[in-house]
Parts: sequence; C-alpha cells; structure tokens
Amino acid sequence: MITSPVAARRAITEAAVLSASPGRLLVMLYDRLLLDLARAEQGQQRADWETARVNLLHAQAIVAELQSSLDVTKWDGAKDLLAIYGYVSQALISANIDRDIERTRESIRLLEPLREAWTQALEQSVAPVAVARVG
Repeated sequence: MITSPVAARRAITEAAVLSASPGRLLVMLYDRLLLDLARAEQGQQRADWETARVNLLHAQAIVAELQSSLDVTKWDGAKDLLAIYGYVSQALISANIDRDIERTRESIRLLEPLREAWTQALEQSVAPVAVARVG
C-alpha cells in the first residue's frame, strides 16, 4: 500500500522506467539531465551552491551512464557523440568546481539538440508501428 504522495510518485516513475523501451529510456535520461541542468543553473543564479552542486553531480552521473552505455561499434556517429559526452562531462565538473554558470549553460546548449534528435528518432520509429496497428 502506498502511504504518501512521494511514494506514489516514486512507484509511478519506477513503473514507467521498467516498462519503457530502450529509446524511451534514453529520452527519459535526457529529460532528467536537462532538468538537473536547469535546476543547477537556477541555483547558480541565486548563489545557492548546494542546489547547484547536487544537480550538477546528478547530471554528471547521467552523462557517465550515457557514455558507458554507448556502443561505438553500432553506428558511425557514435564516436563523435562519445566525444560530446566527454566534453560535457568536463564542462559539468568545471561548472561545479569553479561555480561557472556559463559552463552549465554551454552544456544545456549542447545537449538540448541531442535530446530533440533522440525524441524525433523515437517518434519516427514508433509512428509506423502505430499506423500499422490502426490499418
């Protein structure tokens, strides 16, 4: 039995993650990564260094997961994407250590188009299946 709104939210999130396709999981990671960066940026703007630190560390963990799960043998652009992840990882470390909001913003600018590209790829891969089921 779920006893609190926080526990209910956690259960819903867990169910969504467990039932998500690999493509959807990737987009979910990007969504959370960009949320962490937005929160970190807001913390940096307010000089709330603890909020910035916590969110930058979580963002770094997500980037590390994206790096470790990327199979560079699957497609030609994978090595370039891995290089972007490496650059963003270093930028996030700098953003945290040096309290550098511009490095946080730079990371957001680099990651937003990637999130959009993965979202479009996911939508295109799902659309033919949905059409086939309707027809």
